[in-house]
Amino acid sequence: MKEYWKSGSMKVFCGNSNPELAARICRHLGIPLSSSRVSRFADGEIDAHILENVRGEDCYIIQSTCKPVNENLMELLIMMDALRRASAGRITAVIPYYGYARADRKPAPRVAITAKLVANLITEAGADRVITIDLHAPQIQGFFDIPLDHLYARPVILDHIKEMNLENAVVVSPDVGSVERSRSFAKRLDLGLVIIDKRRPKPNHAEVFNVIGSVDKMNCLIFDDLVDTAGTLTEVAKTIKERGAAKIIACCTHGVLSADALEKIEKSPIEELILTDTIGIDASKSAKIRVVSVSGILAEAIRRNHLRESISELFN
Repeated sequence: MKEYWKSGSMKVFCGNSNPELAARICRHLGIPLSSSRVSRFADGEIDAHILENVRGEDCYIIQSTCKPVNENLMELLIMMDALRRASAGRITAVIPYYGYARADRKPAPRVAITAKLVANLITEAGADRVITIDLHAPQIQGFFDIPLDHLYARPVILDHIKEMNLENAVVVSPDVGSVERSRSFAKRLDLGLVIIDKRRPKPNHAEVFNVIGSVDKMNCLIFDDLVDTAGTLTEVAKTIKERGAAKIIACCTHGVLSADALEKIEKSPIEELILTDTIGIDASKSAKIRVVSVSGILAEAIRRNHLRESISELFN
């Protein structure tokens, strides 16, 4: 197996969504980022060209389907098609942030389940395997008919929180759907859990109805998988501040940060927002933002996948 690793039969490519993360992953792996070109024709169509031989190689494409979502998704699909037609041995789509994940069921008649549609597109384009981090809904793993490795950003976020040496702290779940994730963090930090009863009357709009548990004079850690318009996050922070919370720290894997999200965060009682680099973020836009990297986790998952070693052992 070690000879297989040293033989150089693995190549890592990336699209335009997050080249900085791809470079960090390659530094962890100790290999150069493989050469490709993803450009546009005059009418906006995507032109992808793999610039080196990949016949029989174990190929990885690092591409988050973040904004511009459709552009980045099409880049991923076209690059996989290019690799497949170049006779790549195995193609793994490394998707740190999996977009279109919020439509994972039919909450009303005549709506699409886009999480499943995108899974079909990725499979049909030529992926043999998918590696992703903190899916919005874990059941999306079952939408794929190919192997999917679901990784967690939890280790790097926990390391950062432990360095803060917070006392008198409690973990806050921003809604019922995040309870399992928040409970996992609370268990590893040996902290209590508070649950927010939230309703969403329409997309990107949240209303807090009740707080289950006490936050009075507590340092609160809010955990969620993503922050988009920051409506939910800032509303939860405002509510628990009114209930007597001391310091409020928010931790989200994916910093989508759409519309006026940064402005909302700046005006909120949140003192620090911890994000990962699954999506490229300019932390200089807000003094409250702290970015931690998941490149080490992704690099180790790629290495283990390449060597046919267990990936689940990463999180034991």
